[in-house]
Amino acid sequence: MPGQTLPFALMVLAAMACIVLGDTAGKILTSGGISPYFTAWGRFAIAALALFPFAGLRRAELPVFADRRVLVRAALIVCGISAILTALRTEPIANVFGAFFVGPVVAYFGSALLLRERITALRALLLLIGFAGVLLVVKPGFGMSPGMGFALLAGLFYGSYLVATRMIAGDYRPRLLLLSQLVLGALVLTPLALLNWPETWSGGFTIAFLLSALGSAVGNYLLLIASRHLPANIVAPLVYSQILWAMLMGLFIFGEWPDGLALLGLAVILTSGLAGLRLAQRGR
Repeated sequence: MPGQTLPFALMVLAAMACIVLGDTAGKILTSGGISPYFTAWGRFAIAALALFPFAGLRRAELPVFADRRVLVRAALIVCGISAILTALRTEPIANVFGAFFVGPVVAYFGSALLLRERITALRALLLLIGFAGVLLVVKPGFGMSPGMGFALLAGLFYGSYLVATRMIAGDYRPRLLLLSQLVLGALVLTPLALLNWPETWSGGFTIAFLLSALGSAVGNYLLLIASRHLPANIVAPLVYSQILWAMLMGLFIFGEWPDGLALLGLAVILTSGLAGLRLAQRGR
């Protein structure tokens, strides 16, 4: 099992790095005054245009875009990306990702409930410890900001998206699934993008705009492939690797570093996630 798991586990790690890069570019845009909805629309639209020539879409596959499961999955990722870009507008990137890590908890227990995947007391305990770390970062009831509320909401949507992806990953080609969420996301967000079209633009924004779209697209494509071979209860702990990328990019690009309580929470989240991965590799 470990030998079969490792290559796809590494693929998930690479996917997480790409997704954080996309969100870092998104923060550059939103903190510079660009609407989160316009930024999210650009992420979906540009990535859809880039993928379309290589997606191998066939006429017989068009009904996939009307599949209710595909529509729900697309709606979840649209809401998740819009929420996290809204949070990144005002909050440090590492703190946002800390709150975002309520997602693995949702994915683990959601998979157990909906997909009948095996749940163990040790893994459940570690995820709950990780959730305690999320609470240290979010600080509910004593200093929780609206931005952190959006980050927490993004994690709830993303955890649900992971479960939805696992549910249908074996039914459709990865490129088809990725194209479906990109096209549907762009269509849903177009009205909001038109209402929030930026009045000013710069060359730096153009680069960030492209990185936001392509980083997210590549990351989600890799995640789709890995999800065909790994159960969600193994993918979930690997998602925690985003914390390290978020801390590094926050430090070197924005000069941000979590405060003491948030840093403790991030350490708890990361430790519990890595311990969960170790248990998963042992089949426990």
